[in-house]
Amino acid sequence: MGTLVGHVAPGFGFFAIGLWHLLNHIRVHAGNPKPATYTSLPWFPTPRIRYLELFFIISGCLASIAMELFIGPERHQPFDTDGTIPSDHLHNFEHSNISMAFLAYAVLCIVLDRTSAPARDAMSYFLGAVAFGQQLLLFHLHSADHMGVEGQYHWLLQIVVFVSLATTLLSIPFPNSFINAFVRSYSILLQGVWFMVMGFMLWTPGLVPKGCFISSEDGHQVVRCHSHQALERAKSLVNIQFSWYVIGVTGFAVSFYVVLVGLLYGHHEGEYQSLFDDGQEEVIAVMEEDIESQKGRKNGGPKSFLEADQKMFASSEMER
Repeated sequence: MGTLVGHVAPGFGFFAIGLWHLLNHIRVHAGNPKPATYTSLPWFPTPRIRYLELFFIISGCLASIAMELFIGPERHQPFDTDGTIPSDHLHNFEHSNISMAFLAYAVLCIVLDRTSAPARDAMSYFLGAVAFGQQLLLFHLHSADHMGVEGQYHWLLQIVVFVSLATTLLSIPFPNSFINAFVRSYSILLQGVWFMVMGFMLWTPGLVPKGCFISSEDGHQVVRCHSHQALERAKSLVNIQFSWYVIGVTGFAVSFYVVLVGLLYGHHEGEYQSLFDDGQEEVIAVMEEDIESQKGRKNGGPKSFLEADQKMFASSEMER
């Protein structure tokens, strides 16, 4: 990370995984809408290459680790001449540790699936929670600037990562909750979008806020501002921008759900769960009985409940 490509590339990875999970969770839930039959999955196999999603994560993590520790540094290795970690490479190790956590998640998910472990889904969610927890911790304790414009982007990113962490943990006791799986996929998608936005906004000179500039410090480019007022304005713009993207991604996710359900299952009425709960179905039954009574009136039946009571009372008098 620390560059435009370093943010856009992993951002695209999160975006792709989030969109893939949204697609599959909606597809599975639309076919099994009842909580007893729907079960969320930590990852989704594909027909020809079962572990394609996990292979995608593994390849992305290996590329990120290589870029951070070997390709990015000038000497193509992250250590100083005496074998210690130099200060200007601390963030490289932090970023690579995040990639290592997701790499461990993907590899161990394959191992769990190959061994057919009884609790493999719950364990996979646990591994995902560890990876998101590692990501949240390292971004919160990031050695880079926490006070500038970049720090504001990272602070807002932590909110999204926390949602991913929380929903992943909730998937362990609530694997049948579609809305939890939906929010988890949505948060991963939003992570990807925000990563890409960070890459373009922080390392494109024409997109830097007014009163700020890109400065080269310790071999890395960071956004600095000429005054405190310019810095506060830039942070406020970041907050507004984040709000716009939250609204936009939320609208996209819900629209994606509506359109996908309509396209895939709109013509299969029998595959849908009843739109009414038990109480509403009782009301509908009463309404149907009322309709039947109205039909009876047209066929010579009683015209009202009062008339029916009068007939019952007259018949009882005759019996006496």
